[in-house]
Amino acid sequence: MVQSRTHTCNDLRMEHVGQQVKLVGWMENVRVVSGSLAFLVLRDFYGATQVVLETEEMLNAVKEINKESTLSVEGVVRERDSKNPHMPTGDIEVVPAKIELLGRCRHNELPFPINRSREADESTRLKYRYLDLRNPEVKNNMILRSNVVAALRAAMLAKGFLEITTPILTASSPEGARDYLVPSRKHPGKFYALPQAPQQFKQLLMASGFDRYFQIAPCFRDEDARGDRTPGEFYQLDMEMAFANQDDVLAVLEQVLVPVFEQYGLYDRVTPAPFRRIRYNDAMELYGTDKPDLRIDLLIQDATATLSGCGFGPFEGNTVKAIVVTGFQGTRKQTDKLCADVEVQAGEKAYWFRYDENQDIVGGIAKFIQPIKDQVVEALGLTPGCFVGLAAGKLSTAQKTAGVLRSKLGAFCPSHMDKEQYQFCWIVDFPMYEIGEESGQLEFCHNPFSMPNGGLEILKKAAAGEVDPLTITAFQYDLVCNGYETASGAVRNHDPEIMIEAFQLVRLGEDDVKAKFPAMYNAFTYGAPPHAGAAPGVDRMIMLLTGEESIREVIPFPMNQRAQDIMMGAPSTVDQKQLDELNITCTKKEEE
Repeated sequence: MVQSRTHTCNDLRMEHVGQQVKLVGWMENVRVVSGSLAFLVLRDFYGATQVVLETEEMLNAVKEINKESTLSVEGVVRERDSKNPHMPTGDIEVVPAKIELLGRCRHNELPFPINRSREADESTRLKYRYLDLRNPEVKNNMILRSNVVAALRAAMLAKGFLEITTPILTASSPEGARDYLVPSRKHPGKFYALPQAPQQFKQLLMASGFDRYFQIAPCFRDEDARGDRTPGEFYQLDMEMAFANQDDVLAVLEQVLVPVFEQYGLYDRVTPAPFRRIRYNDAMELYGTDKPDLRIDLLIQDATATLSGCGFGPFEGNTVKAIVVTGFQGTRKQTDKLCADVEVQAGEKAYWFRYDENQDIVGGIAKFIQPIKDQVVEALGLTPGCFVGLAAGKLSTAQKTAGVLRSKLGAFCPSHMDKEQYQFCWIVDFPMYEIGEESGQLEFCHNPFSMPNGGLEILKKAAAGEVDPLTITAFQYDLVCNGYETASGAVRNHDPEIMIEAFQLVRLGEDDVKAKFPAMYNAFTYGAPPHAGAAPGVDRMIMLLTGEESIREVIPFPMNQRAQDIMMGAPSTVDQKQLDELNITCTKKEEE
């Protein structure tokens, strides 16, 4: 062992008894038994070793040293009288002849106990992230992350993919989220953008004649945080294949990801390839979401024909969705809370009733259901003891509310959710277009570079008013695992004529396409291969593998939910001189 030590703090075992060793690490703890006896725990990256101090001289050497100072310990290994079976090095201890202080911790009190840092509030943990990462439990997530990235890289290389890095400073383009902009000093008034994804570059690589590309790519999006998404930056396994179709991409990712989840996952069971494929419209009908958690065995039924005219106001003239649950044991209080949680998450109310063991309709909106009990029992296939959860509204609203209700009911009922597994599926045939919530006009649904099902012909029919653009689907696909979108991809639109026709439907002409995507448009006019790709999210993948509920637990230095790095103080103000060099004037400043 080099690095000024003979062993790490996790190496020593009974076979080392009697050997002279040198260890380095952090002083985790000192337990003083008497004036000449104490036990010191030395911790490094690899583990911990007990050091026994049996002389007043040795005790005095550490007496004035604070915890988390770094030490060098030289001594002899011996067998412990009182072994610790919970410690890999618990059979031995080191009797030191020399202790040297390497780096003093100048704080008597730490912000939190290192081994219990996860119990501290998140802002404190992020401010002192370098201390938080000393916690073996936190550190192990980063080790797993490194191992998984290495496994992904090895698997892609083994399948003939070439690792190519693409630019970080690029041009702003409309890819669905806000860009991070970087002002140019040499070109006043102009800006670079950090890439939301290497989308255009990887397609240009296909046009350049490369056959299989990948990289562990950093992506930058100025968007809000949530549990499974960090603001600012994230990483993805970006990949693209020339002369490939949807089946080719899906097969490669299944072959790459299943072994990784089998080797590094928290759960032993992983969906074997090939994964189930579910059309987007079917996913919305059956699960109320395009990210279904298939560990839950509950399905959504359409109850509009039976219940929309039952006299209950929220059902009148609306789509009604129902979820039938057997074995539901919730009390009235628990049921009301569950419905309240649905309303908080979905923004719409959920309703319910029971078909009890006496074959009566009781609870919730029972008085509206009782008069049509027989029709409802037959339509929904009810058996005595069933609980029925309900959602209503316009089709998309009813579907999404029922989807949230399904997830809540599944989590509440252990008999309907087999949690300890990784359940994968592909969602395919996404809508090419949608009506934008803010604009109220036709917009691209997923991304503008996807090949529509039906190609140029279907787009021309839509332009002529013969086909509703909202019915056009695209060769787009998402990989979903346990209710999380894990990857997204598409067969690309490599034909300039089809590209222009697709953009014209969202009010962008040929000149707009050339202006917004000049390199891609021009490259495709020189003969581009059909190509397809995808991008599994690395951070989210690690979150699933570790079973963490927050994605920040698997990122070494994450931002907080307000997109702030409170450890480094970013974002921060800069000197006026820097602003002047960049020809920037700040018109508004954040209040401190």
